[in-house]
Amino acid sequence: MKTSKNNFLARKLTTHLLLPFIGITAGFLSSCSTDFSGKVRPSIVPSPTVKETQNQSQSSRPLTPTAEDNNFVVEVVEKVEPAVVQINTSRTIRSAVPQLPDTLNDPFFRRFFGDTVPTQPQERVVRGVGSGFIIDPNGRILTNAHVVNDADTVTVSFSDGRTVEGKVLGKDSVSDVAVVQIPGNNLPTVEIANSNTLKPGQWAIAIGNPLGLQQTVTVGVISAINRSLNLSTRPSSYIQTDAAINPGNSGGPLLNARGQVIGVNTAIIQGAEGIGFAIPIDTAQRIAQQLITQGKVEYPYLGLQMVTLTPQVKKRVKDYPNSNVRIVAEQGILIIRVIPNSPAARIGLRPGDVILKINNQPVTTSEEVQQIIEKNGLNNNLQIQVLRNAQNLAFTVKPEPLASPNNIRP
Repeated sequence: MKTSKNNFLARKLTTHLLLPFIGITAGFLSSCSTDFSGKVRPSIVPSPTVKETQNQSQSSRPLTPTAEDNNFVVEVVEKVEPAVVQINTSRTIRSAVPQLPDTLNDPFFRRFFGDTVPTQPQERVVRGVGSGFIIDPNGRILTNAHVVNDADTVTVSFSDGRTVEGKVLGKDSVSDVAVVQIPGNNLPTVEIANSNTLKPGQWAIAIGNPLGLQQTVTVGVISAINRSLNLSTRPSSYIQTDAAINPGNSGGPLLNARGQVIGVNTAIIQGAEGIGFAIPIDTAQRIAQQLITQGKVEYPYLGLQMVTLTPQVKKRVKDYPNSNVRIVAEQGILIIRVIPNSPAARIGLRPGDVILKINNQPVTTSEEVQQIIEKNGLNNNLQIQVLRNAQNLAFTVKPEPLASPNNIRP
């Protein structure tokens, strides 16, 4: 009797110890399976339920893609992946360091040695990684300027493992667009969409190399269009998406559901999740073409500082002491500064003027004005209609090239 009781306690203790162990194992090794058939033999074998039968049929499925495993994202990736590349860069930074021992490189000792301490050059190599995509079968790649900025070497890697050396044809830090040339012909290329037809809510697919993880695919939607980032750069409008974009995605394509490029991934907001930005492909292509043909990009410049007219802005101007500006317009673009000797100054535009139309097109935001000026270019006149106090005035102006990125836009 005592032996039976001890056996019962032993079995009970074993069961109590085993159950927590099995529970923990299931949490960490859910993908592993263990055969207990030789250890545990239940006296009653329950008949399989419908759910168990379904699970068994799913577990016995062959590990090959089936029709239900594929979707439009898979088709997009298979279509575009050969034309998406990883761009690795390196640049050497040189600096001079004192030759004195660290103990003597101190202000106290420098009083005795003077400031003419002998130095020796020191070099360090900084490496970077980004993304890009082939836009021409002869090896032209579109990417971001900050990906290849000041690079001594540019190495381009394909999804199949091939690696070639690249050369920067041109880069524009204002728009953050660059073109890289690699040797080859009949290379796979991407298909370009019309980014002017985009709508919030449409699918957005990003392919790139975030943190060096090659050919990473993320999916989201277009969160907004014509988004201003309030940066001293162009374009003035960006595509916003919640498709995950991380460092290393820069320069990679943002695609629609048909696998066409709609933008060039370029920026994120630090500390935010699901907020990324891309340069519209129409803008990026226009800039890339100038880089290829001219080696530089010229931006039309009027010399205006503007703000969208809102009730709050209108009230601030009205309440400003000693203001001789009377704004009667309800909407438009308020000119708050005219750069001296600029094209806008030479035709007589003044602070306090409210721009109502450009080329007979009504404008309600400063971003719209900049977009019109950029599309107009350098060699075409602009017709500007303004309201000065209560008087309608018309001006004609030809934009000039922006002399420096530090100039005030537009």
